[in-house]
Amino acid sequence: MEDFKAVDWKEGKLYILDQTLLPEREVYLEINTTAEICEAISSLRVRGAPAIGVAAAFGMVVAVRELCRKKSNFRESIEKVAENLVATRPTAINLRKAVWRMMEIIRIKDVESKELLDELEKEARKIYQENLESDLKIAEYGAALLESGETVLTHCNTGALATAGYGTALGVIKKAFEQGKKIKVFVDETRPLLQGSRLTAWELEKIGIQYEIIVDSAAGFLMFQKEVDKIIVGADRITLNGDTANKIGTHSLAVLAFHYRLPFYVAAPLTTFDFDLYQGEEIPIEKRQPSEVIELAGRTLAPPAARAYNLAFDITPASFISAFITEKGVIFPPFKDQIACLKEEI
Repeated sequence: MEDFKAVDWKEGKLYILDQTLLPEREVYLEINTTAEICEAISSLRVRGAPAIGVAAAFGMVVAVRELCRKKSNFRESIEKVAENLVATRPTAINLRKAVWRMMEIIRIKDVESKELLDELEKEARKIYQENLESDLKIAEYGAALLESGETVLTHCNTGALATAGYGTALGVIKKAFEQGKKIKVFVDETRPLLQGSRLTAWELEKIGIQYEIIVDSAAGFLMFQKEVDKIIVGADRITLNGDTANKIGTHSLAVLAFHYRLPFYVAAPLTTFDFDLYQGEEIPIEKRQPSEVIELAGRTLAPPAARAYNLAFDITPASFISAFITEKGVIFPPFKDQIACLKEEI
């Protein structure tokens, strides 16, 4: 396992590795209030669909403690906390599912019960462990799709920083490397917040995997030059028909891979599948502040009156996806019936 954790729970306290400070500094933030966990998720101090689900689960424990101290209207207040947590990142389904699981316990337990906090902590730990176990299975199934000597292109960050500790798409690459396969990685910088060049490169360097950072717009030409063998990305929400929401720029990569007849894989746990939505058009797409696009490291890069349309995610149609790598195995097209069957596995 890695020598860092995106989310850590020690001695009854929640700690978040502040990813906005990476790779320059490794700083863990102690989270003691509802406001702090909501801010940490919305500001991307913790990010990645599985990781924010885990963070929100432990965040609910923090919230209940806080509300019990305040002696306020508990039922009404905790419902509002859950609503606010889910609203911090509306696209990623893992966040909502984790909060729902915690709320199910709260709704059936006596508010004054001394067992409530213990039950919530137990459930949060369970969510954490389930995430880690699914990552390891995804990695095993996915590594079988990679051959020694191949060059893999990935987008955004899908490693231990984005999960409970191993990774999804990056976990697949890591497992192949651990199996002795020689893998090279092209790391999309991932504008506008550079999760590829800041975070994925940082993880790959720690692991010792060969990589090169590329600007996002270089990917198509590298495919044309036959310098890319496969593309592996993560996901924030997958619908019943296989349409997939992921970091902005994923759609373009999928279209390019389809054109150049390259495998385009999506690595994701079952918690990322939304069995209530049929197609991608139904997924809410998060819009973020224009400043993330027109500023970099505190410096403005555009005219003073410039505006920016900052979509955090896009939708990749299932028709451009070669396979889904899940903890239950690799799913090839046609996807619809197979994804529906996954619901029975939960």
